[in-house]
Amino acid sequence: MQHRAEIEDLFEAMAKSPASWLSGTGAESNVVLSSRVRLARNVAECTYPSAAESSVKEKVIGYFESACSHSAGLGKGKFLKASELSQIDRDFLIERHLMSPTFMQDDNSRALFISEDEQVSIMVNEEDHFRIQALTPGLNPEEAFNNASEYDSEIGKYLHFDYDPDFGFLTACPTNVGTGMRASVLIHLPGLVITKDIERVISKISKMGVMVRGFYGEGTDVLGNLFQISNQTTLGVSEKEILELITTVSRSIIDDEAQARDRLLKEAPDQIVDKIWRAYGILKHARVLTSEEIMNLLSALRLGTAMGIIDFLEISLINQILLLSQPAHLQKYFAKEMNQDKRDFVRAKMVREKLK
Repeated sequence: MQHRAEIEDLFEAMAKSPASWLSGTGAESNVVLSSRVRLARNVAECTYPSAAESSVKEKVIGYFESACSHSAGLGKGKFLKASELSQIDRDFLIERHLMSPTFMQDDNSRALFISEDEQVSIMVNEEDHFRIQALTPGLNPEEAFNNASEYDSEIGKYLHFDYDPDFGFLTACPTNVGTGMRASVLIHLPGLVITKDIERVISKISKMGVMVRGFYGEGTDVLGNLFQISNQTTLGVSEKEILELITTVSRSIIDDEAQARDRLLKEAPDQIVDKIWRAYGILKHARVLTSEEIMNLLSALRLGTAMGIIDFLEISLINQILLLSQPAHLQKYFAKEMNQDKRDFVRAKMVREKLK
């Protein structure tokens, strides 16, 4: 078990290092922030987490720790147990998209592995024994899949997964049976929201076999015009087909967003330029900024940068501000717990400094 001081140092260092999946690089990075692939796996002959006794969950954690101790690749990452983490630690990991919002809630029989570059994280004892997820910047679900598969194969050297010749990988939820794979992209669609075309596009792509979720995934709200697009089906399709589906649908949405942005420039150029520069002015000079307010302002700023209306800011800086503005990141960045009023004040100060 790591000492509390070591964990504090770890999170403070992470807060001051930009998340690699928000680097602003990769294909279509003006619209797509990141691609993610998540693989669900279970240990054969072990009760699944939702019905398992704490002793079984601890056994699974022990199996994984043993695999880490024998594997050069797994041994290089950070391994954190739920019992070692405070609520702010957990919120920080959710904000960084390294674990799901429901993970570790009221359950200390869980653990999290994070690779050195933060591109792969493994949730132990979530809905399934293992949720292996990989994040990459821009539109590149294939790279995310390759990274997740590498860790999947490595764990598979030491543990026997629950697998059926007819159905594929067996999972706690029937909707994940088969490949056990969810591929998704985090995509910025302000043009479609402003032109009120977003519902039409969501309806269109839903018929293509994908789901639309909020900023932090299933059961979360859309913030800053950021949507998560992921596959619905895992059974009866191959990993390659899922990746092709997500890429095809993403490119279709990117085309729709481009058309919406062109329409805005043709039909309301003064209003859209004013909206973008007004957002920049508020961010540059505001003394108080709420969490919700900054997401909307950064959305306008990102749109302005992507459209060339603001040509002196990098997407990577906007992404960095986006992450640091989240409540737990803000507190870890300044190594100080704060109430909401204090966070709103400090958030505005941080943004002013970043935009100097």
